[in-house]
Amino acid sequence: MTISGITQDLYRHMEWADACVWRAVMSSDAAMADAATRQRLHHIHAVQRGFLAVWRNEPFDFRAGSSLALEELMAWGRDYHREALQCVAGFSESELDRPIVLPWMGWIKERLGKEPQAPTLGETVLQVASHSTHHRGQALGSLRTHGVEPPLVDFIAWIWLGKPVAAW
Repeated sequence: MTISGITQDLYRHMEWADACVWRAVMSSDAAMADAATRQRLHHIHAVQRGFLAVWRNEPFDFRAGSSLALEELMAWGRDYHREALQCVAGFSESELDRPIVLPWMGWIKERLGKEPQAPTLGETVLQVASHSTHHRGQALGSLRTHGVEPPLVDFIAWIWLGKPVAAW
Protein backbone atom coordinates (compact mmCIF):
# COMPACT_ATOMS: atom_id res chain seq x y z
CA MET A 1 0.00 0.00 0.00
CA THR A 2 1.24 3.50 -0.81
CA ILE A 3 1.46 6.45 1.56
CA SER A 4 -1.37 8.01 -0.43
CA GLY A 5 -3.52 4.90 0.04
CA ILE A 6 -2.81 4.76 3.77
CA THR A 7 -3.59 8.45 4.14
CA GLN A 8 -6.86 8.11 2.27
CA ASP A 9 -7.80 5.17 4.51
CA LEU A 10 -7.00 7.27 7.60
CA TYR A 11 -9.30 10.00 6.33
CA ARG A 12 -12.08 7.60 5.39
CA HIS A 13 -11.82 6.09 8.86
CA MET A 14 -11.80 9.54 10.45
CA GLU A 15 -15.05 10.41 8.69
CA TRP A 16 -16.65 7.09 9.66
CA ALA A 17 -15.57 7.51 13.29
CA ASP A 18 -16.74 11.12 13.45
CA ALA A 19 -20.12 10.07 12.05
CA CYS A 20 -20.38 7.28 14.66
CA VAL A 21 -19.71 9.77 17.45
CA TRP A 22 -22.24 12.22 16.07
CA ARG A 23 -24.91 9.50 15.82
CA ALA A 24 -24.26 8.58 19.46
CA VAL A 25 -24.43 12.21 20.58
CA MET A 26 -27.63 12.84 18.65
CA SER A 27 -29.22 9.75 20.23
CA SER A 28 -29.17 11.32 23.69
CA ASP A 29 -30.95 14.49 24.79
CA ALA A 30 -28.46 14.80 27.66
CA ALA A 31 -25.43 14.50 25.36
CA MET A 32 -26.98 16.96 22.91
CA ALA A 33 -27.48 19.47 25.73
CA ASP A 34 -23.95 19.07 27.16
CA ALA A 35 -21.93 22.22 26.47
CA ALA A 36 -18.57 20.47 26.96
CA THR A 37 -19.41 17.79 24.38
CA ARG A 38 -20.58 20.44 21.92
CA GLN A 39 -17.39 22.47 22.49
CA ARG A 40 -15.25 19.39 21.96
CA LEU A 41 -17.02 18.51 18.70
CA HIS A 42 -16.62 22.09 17.52
CA HIS A 43 -12.92 21.95 18.39
CA ILE A 44 -12.44 18.74 16.40
CA HIS A 45 -14.06 20.20 13.29
CA ALA A 46 -12.50 23.66 13.66
CA VAL A 47 -9.00 22.16 13.78
CA GLN A 48 -9.79 19.86 10.86
CA ARG A 49 -10.99 22.87 8.86
CA GLY A 50 -8.05 25.01 10.00
CA PHE A 51 -5.55 22.58 8.53
CA LEU A 52 -7.62 22.20 5.35
CA ALA A 53 -7.50 25.99 4.96
CA VAL A 54 -3.70 25.93 5.35
CA TRP A 55 -3.40 23.19 2.71
CA ARG A 56 -5.57 25.25 0.36
CA ASN A 57 -3.77 28.49 1.24
CA GLU A 58 -7.04 30.01 2.48
CA PRO A 59 -7.71 32.15 5.56
CA PHE A 60 -9.45 30.57 8.53
CA ASP A 61 -10.82 31.78 11.85
CA PHE A 62 -10.93 29.10 14.56
CA ARG A 63 -14.09 30.71 15.92
CA ALA A 64 -15.83 29.70 12.67
CA GLY A 65 -18.70 27.35 13.38
CA SER A 66 -18.84 28.24 17.07
CA SER A 67 -22.32 29.75 16.82
CA LEU A 68 -23.84 26.94 14.75
CA ALA A 69 -26.74 24.94 16.15
CA LEU A 70 -25.79 21.34 16.95
CA GLU A 71 -27.32 19.93 13.74
CA GLU A 72 -25.55 22.62 11.69
CA LEU A 73 -22.26 21.84 13.43
CA MET A 74 -22.69 18.18 12.50
CA ALA A 75 -23.33 19.15 8.85
CA TRP A 76 -20.27 21.43 8.93
CA GLY A 77 -18.19 18.48 10.13
CA ARG A 78 -19.73 16.11 7.58
CA ASP A 79 -19.04 18.50 4.69
CA TYR A 80 -15.43 18.89 5.81
CA HIS A 81 -14.74 15.22 5.22
CA ARG A 82 -15.71 15.28 1.55
CA GLU A 83 -13.51 18.33 0.98
CA ALA A 84 -10.58 16.96 2.99
CA LEU A 85 -10.50 13.56 1.32
CA GLN A 86 -10.52 15.19 -2.10
CA CYS A 87 -7.69 17.51 -1.03
CA VAL A 88 -5.58 14.77 0.60
CA ALA A 89 -6.07 12.43 -2.36
CA GLY A 90 -4.57 15.13 -4.59
CA PHE A 91 -1.26 15.36 -2.70
CA SER A 92 1.69 13.80 -4.50
CA GLU A 93 4.23 11.73 -2.57
CA SER A 94 6.90 14.41 -3.08
CA GLU A 95 4.52 17.17 -1.95
CA LEU A 96 4.10 15.49 1.43
CA ASP A 97 7.74 16.35 2.27
CA ARG A 98 7.19 20.10 1.74
CA PRO A 99 7.50 22.18 4.93
CA ILE A 100 4.33 24.02 5.95
CA VAL A 101 4.19 27.29 7.85
CA LEU A 102 1.16 27.28 10.10
CA PRO A 103 -0.48 30.64 10.76
CA TRP A 104 -0.78 29.78 14.45
CA MET A 105 2.98 29.19 14.90
CA GLY A 106 3.16 32.32 17.13
CA TRP A 107 0.75 30.74 19.59
CA ILE A 108 2.77 27.52 19.49
CA LYS A 109 6.01 29.43 20.13
CA GLU A 110 4.36 31.08 23.14
CA ARG A 111 3.15 27.72 24.46
CA LEU A 112 6.45 25.86 23.87
CA GLY A 113 8.70 28.74 24.89
CA LYS A 114 10.77 28.30 21.73
CA GLU A 115 10.46 28.58 17.98
CA PRO A 116 8.67 25.47 16.64
CA GLN A 117 10.07 23.48 13.75
CA ALA A 118 7.97 23.73 10.60
CA PRO A 119 6.11 20.46 9.99
CA THR A 120 5.85 18.90 6.57
CA LEU A 121 2.57 18.69 4.68
CA GLY A 122 2.53 14.95 5.38
CA GLU A 123 3.05 15.51 9.09
CA THR A 124 0.12 17.92 9.20
CA VAL A 125 -2.05 15.36 7.40
CA LEU A 126 -1.19 12.83 10.12
CA GLN A 127 -1.67 15.46 12.85
CA VAL A 128 -5.29 16.03 11.81
CA ALA A 129 -6.10 12.33 12.07
CA SER A 130 -4.24 11.99 15.38
CA HIS A 131 -5.77 15.14 16.90
CA SER A 132 -9.26 14.08 15.84
CA THR A 133 -8.75 10.63 17.37
CA HIS A 134 -7.64 12.14 20.68
CA HIS A 135 -10.61 14.46 21.03
CA ARG A 136 -13.06 11.90 19.68
CA GLY A 137 -11.96 9.67 22.57
CA GLN A 138 -12.72 12.49 25.00
CA ALA A 139 -16.17 12.91 23.45
CA LEU A 140 -16.79 9.19 23.76
CA GLY A 141 -15.84 9.31 27.44
CA SER A 142 -18.37 12.10 27.96
CA LEU A 143 -21.08 9.97 26.37
CA ARG A 144 -20.75 7.40 29.16
CA THR A 145 -21.55 10.10 31.72
CA HIS A 146 -24.83 10.65 29.88
CA GLY A 147 -25.71 6.95 29.88
CA VAL A 148 -24.78 6.38 26.23
CA GLU A 149 -22.69 3.34 25.32
CA PRO A 150 -19.87 4.74 23.16
CA PRO A 151 -19.50 3.15 19.73
CA LEU A 152 -16.33 1.23 18.89
CA VAL A 153 -14.51 3.54 16.49
CA ASP A 154 -10.97 2.13 16.42
CA PHE A 155 -9.22 2.07 13.05
CA ILE A 156 -8.91 -1.72 13.30
CA ALA A 157 -12.65 -2.02 14.03
CA TRP A 158 -13.31 -0.07 10.84
CA ILE A 159 -11.14 -2.57 8.96
CA TRP A 160 -12.88 -5.55 10.65
CA LEU A 161 -16.21 -4.12 9.50
CA GLY A 162 -15.00 -4.00 5.90
CA LYS A 163 -14.11 -0.28 5.82
CA PRO A 164 -17.70 0.99 5.74
CA VAL A 165 -18.52 4.44 4.47
CA ALA A 166 -19.65 6.98 7.02
CA ALA A 167 -23.33 6.94 7.91
CA TRP A 168 -24.25 10.44 8.94
